[in-house]
Amino acid sequence: MSYINVEKENSGNIDLYYEDHGTGKPVILIHGYPLSGASWEKQIAVLLAAGHRVITYDRRGFGKSSQPTTGYNYDTFAEDLHKLVTQLELRDFSLVGFSMGGGEVARYFGKYGSTGVSKAVFVSAVPPFLLKTPENPEGVDGTVFDGIQKAVVADRYAFFTEFFKNFYNTDLLLGKRVSEQAVQASWNVAVGSSATASLACVPTWHEDFRKDLTRVDVSTLVIHGDADRILPISASGLRTAKLIKGARLSVVKDGPHCITWTHADEVNRELVNFLGEGAGKRAGTAS
Repeated sequence: MSYINVEKENSGNIDLYYEDHGTGKPVILIHGYPLSGASWEKQIAVLLAAGHRVITYDRRGFGKSSQPTTGYNYDTFAEDLHKLVTQLELRDFSLVGFSMGGGEVARYFGKYGSTGVSKAVFVSAVPPFLLKTPENPEGVDGTVFDGIQKAVVADRYAFFTEFFKNFYNTDLLLGKRVSEQAVQASWNVAVGSSATASLACVPTWHEDFRKDLTRVDVSTLVIHGDADRILPISASGLRTAKLIKGARLSVVKDGPHCITWTHADEVNRELVNFLGEGAGKRAGTAS
């Protein structure tokens, strides 16, 4: 088991668990809420077979990483990612973020630029700006996030049960594209997360990433399901694809939020084709 120390909280270390497999051009897979790096299992084997070095890690508070009570904001999440990149001495790597992980990708560019980064992928991702405001009418009403926080405080175990119904659109896809056991496995991972992290991450979902996205100047792919109930495509994926110059948009028909599981074949095909193209030309420079 591999860990990287990113910080301390009082007398204890804050360590991130990561896995580093294969050879070739590095791809960092960043998971969504409330799961862990293991949630990429349907992508890892395929990317390894395609000749990539595949790196996953667990966000602080989740999976096998430490569970501090501090640092649940995107500046810190991006800093954690940067420390991993630095320790592993990565060059010419791709960043792939699912759901909340897409925020890390955006903020990484916002804080550190594109040095060393060859490509970016946003899968069912939270950018660009989810909160509805007078100048952002396409967003989601703030009362929705308030309600989620109240539900987490009241009984996060019950909340996760309801959350995964919309995560996988189980009313339509259970027994077809996702099994009861897979949903249960996700719930098991979720309840093992930090209670602090389970709550503190919710308000980060409406972070404004629009300025960060203006700094994404590498080849970019946006993949989103058109039946996503967690992050509706109209409020997230479609807008992200428009804000990043030259971004490619791939819409998964009838895809729920967790298309990495329910529509893994389609997602994997897009990932392998995109990551295997060229040498990661800068957006706007390709012929």
